[in-house]
Amino acid sequence: MKIFVPVEQVAGEPRVAASPDTIKKFTALGNAVSVETGAGKGAHVSDAAFSEAGAKIVKTKTQAAKEADIILKVVRPTPEEAKGYKKGAVVVGILDPYSDLDGLKALSKSGVSAFAMELMPRITRAQSMDVLSSQSNLAGYKAVVDAAAEFDRAMPMMMTAAGTIAPARVFVMGAGVAGLQAIATARRLGAIVSATDVRAVAAEQVESLGASFVMVESDDEDGGQTAGGYAKEMSDDYKKRQAELVAKTIAKQDIVICTALIPGRPAPTLVSKEMVESMKPGSIVVDLAVERGGNCPLSKPGEIVEHKGVKIMGHLNVAGRIPVDASKLYAKNLLNFLEPMFDGESGKFNIDWEDETVTGTALMRDGKIIHPVLSGKE
Repeated sequence: MKIFVPVEQVAGEPRVAASPDTIKKFTALGNAVSVETGAGKGAHVSDAAFSEAGAKIVKTKTQAAKEADIILKVVRPTPEEAKGYKKGAVVVGILDPYSDLDGLKALSKSGVSAFAMELMPRITRAQSMDVLSSQSNLAGYKAVVDAAAEFDRAMPMMMTAAGTIAPARVFVMGAGVAGLQAIATARRLGAIVSATDVRAVAAEQVESLGASFVMVESDDEDGGQTAGGYAKEMSDDYKKRQAELVAKTIAKQDIVICTALIPGRPAPTLVSKEMVESMKPGSIVVDLAVERGGNCPLSKPGEIVEHKGVKIMGHLNVAGRIPVDASKLYAKNLLNFLEPMFDGESGKFNIDWEDETVTGTALMRDGKIIHPVLSGKE
């Protein structure tokens, strides 16, 4: 099989979909791997490193893309890229099936089989393939580091001869992978941390990291989560009660980290303008959901804005702000997904279309849209 790793075409995307280690694995399976020159530049992986791992470095993607049986991507191919793929090729990446219908149609018209890694089912066997977990983990860490860099006070308690500095108070909204890592990072920096989530099951995880859990009781028997373990849309009554509790909590905080996302829907508004105005001047709000509309209506994609002395940070592609580690983890996710499809003895590539990891991620098969999230978008 011919595998191709191109330079990402989306502006501001420094990650790469392969690493020297995964290249070695793919070549050991009998594949020929081509990497476009400069593909690893943003992640500080040189062409020489890819070449030493067994890849062929190509200066132009046109021919390599046309011949490739498997294309490894970080984000969805542009329509122009998709036109250059051969029919029947396999495209694997973070394909964002919830937006940009024209881009999806362009990919479909190319006749490829496309797998959206962010739709990976949350089953034990698929944990090593879960790109949302690997990338969100880094985003949660970076959110706290970014906030600390903008914060004009110290994070930990400090006792000096001149007096005692009180520790910063950090409130994390959403205790998924990003939120839990944010909690752990803020705790390591010495902050007093609290967190909230609509899922009752998150309380134990939050408290195990040394943070306090803030939540109103839910009337739902499912504990505020979907069958897949994600946070679910809650009732208007719950939202009202939760908002009242959060408003009281936020007024006491120095840093608020927002991580709440619901797959396939705009990000829920959690921090209102009034809540921001209740915070002390010099406080920070980090909105990790800004690309989906934001958890705070004051946040702006790609900007740090200030409202009445409070900074609202809306960095885009936060995991990509740590491109070296993000690329390594992401590349390993792709390898773990594809490796079982290669026969251990013959090396032949065969997709088991009944496998849970395949049915969960397959957007299209030979150009035909097959995933429920794209129902009616052909």
